[in-house]
Amino acid sequence: MGILLESEWASWTTFFEGTFSSSWYSKHKTELLGVLLAAASNFLISISLSIQKCAHLRLARQAELKPFYRSKLWWCGAVLLGLGELGNFTAYGFAPIALVAPLGCVSIIGSAFISVLFLKKTMRAADILGGTLAVVGTYLLVTFAPNVPQELTARQVQNDLVSWPFLVYVILEIIIFCILLYFYKRKAVKHIVISLMMVAMLASLTVIAVKAVASMITLSVKGKMQLTYPVFYIMLILMATSCVFQVKFLNQAMHLYEARAVVPINFVFCTTSAIISGVIFYQEFQSAAFLSVFMFLFGCLLSFLSVFVIAVNKKEERLQVPYIDCGCIPGQKLTGKIQPDSYGSCYGTLNNKDDLGKSQS
Repeated sequence: MGILLESEWASWTTFFEGTFSSSWYSKHKTELLGVLLAAASNFLISISLSIQKCAHLRLARQAELKPFYRSKLWWCGAVLLGLGELGNFTAYGFAPIALVAPLGCVSIIGSAFISVLFLKKTMRAADILGGTLAVVGTYLLVTFAPNVPQELTARQVQNDLVSWPFLVYVILEIIIFCILLYFYKRKAVKHIVISLMMVAMLASLTVIAVKAVASMITLSVKGKMQLTYPVFYIMLILMATSCVFQVKFLNQAMHLYEARAVVPINFVFCTTSAIISGVIFYQEFQSAAFLSVFMFLFGCLLSFLSVFVIAVNKKEERLQVPYIDCGCIPGQKLTGKIQPDSYGSCYGTLNNKDDLGKSQS
């Protein structure tokens, strides 16, 4: 028994020595560049969202109501958000989908800590626990990421598009998406799982297209022109179309449910679908050892838990004055209080003119 345990320990020691050696880092230089780019971009996104949130809070405290797009601070956050998304896009050209997608937790963790530092929020035990889980999970993701060639040519993308595993995957995804859309539109089943499952299915196509477009642009910059192939523009159209509908369904979910429910579920669904699409389309993890796959999935689990710990225990914030007095509106005799439209471009806009007319009558 003792000899068996010693041999097992020796095999684990050999594995970890090979994993963390300098040769490992030299083999994964490109992936590490993608990881650093993705992590920095997601942190930049968290900064931009905090800046935009600060702009909205300032507008809410002003006596004169102004649209958010007239705020210079909001536009500063919008520019940083665009730079962060551009960096995320570029990261797919250097690292596997299975590695870049879970790093979205950096944005959520970063937002929690930035709100403590700059928005004067209270540091909670959940923030510390979530941050610790995210750091450990990210380390495992980077260490045990799939080692696949990242230089994807247009011909390789063409071959992957007509491969039978991807065709079966797309057919099944289309069937499931149509069924969910039927219940969502025709039967008016607005359950959060249905909405976010449709978002995740669209996200899987988005990351496939983003990976292909980013890789072909990267190769073209290096001197291997790929932009003359029709498949580049096909993937570009697929990326834009799937992204637009993905944002549409996500916004509808945000209107129907609280952010603390939508954010963690959406992160888990989209990350899982992205990893599955990377495995099927780009054959990631094709030659990976079982222990590497297990440790990578364990890192994903820790990242999921970190997002749930922070987002689920977070209280929803309300405006300090969640109503307007109709007696202050010219031409209105009603003195009752009506809820404002929180999704309008101005703070204090009415929900629906029809509702106002009905209440007056």
